[in-house]
Amino acid sequence: MKLFFVILLFVGCEDLSKEDEVVFNFEPRLEQDESGYYHLELDSLSNQTLHRLSGHIYKNGEPLDLVKFYWESSHYWVLGDTLGYIIHRGLTDDLIYVSYDTTYIIGFSDFVVPTINCCSYSNAEGEVNTMFGPIWKMRFDTVTVTVGYFHNNNLVSESIEIVLD
Repeated sequence: MKLFFVILLFVGCEDLSKEDEVVFNFEPRLEQDESGYYHLELDSLSNQTLHRLSGHIYKNGEPLDLVKFYWESSHYWVLGDTLGYIIHRGLTDDLIYVSYDTTYIIGFSDFVVPTINCCSYSNAEGEVNTMFGPIWKMRFDTVTVTVGYFHNNNLVSESIEIVLD
């Protein structure tokens, strides 16, 4: 009987001491310079440049599905009163397109717009993505982007710095 408890205790302790290894590989899909900064070239023909940031998460070498990730950026921007406008177009009797009215989308004064989506989940391949969208006025700024997830009730996070060229 004593031998059974010793074996049970040994096996039980062995299982408890083994902790799952979770690895997250952040893949910003940007060029990195010798100082460790990533670089994103902003689109000079558009107010906002959109870029997908990615990563992969694994548990004991296997992809992890449905892990919630939290994203944060050091930068945001503020909307004016007008979000944009809609141009109403139609056809003349000669089948030529003409613009006959413009509707302005208003009421967004001082609305704070983050430059990154706040949350996303990993898929069956362990891949996670979010969209990063700085605006032209931020050109030459350095943005800190932080991504994190919870493992064993602890927040695991890492940050990178992106220079907006």
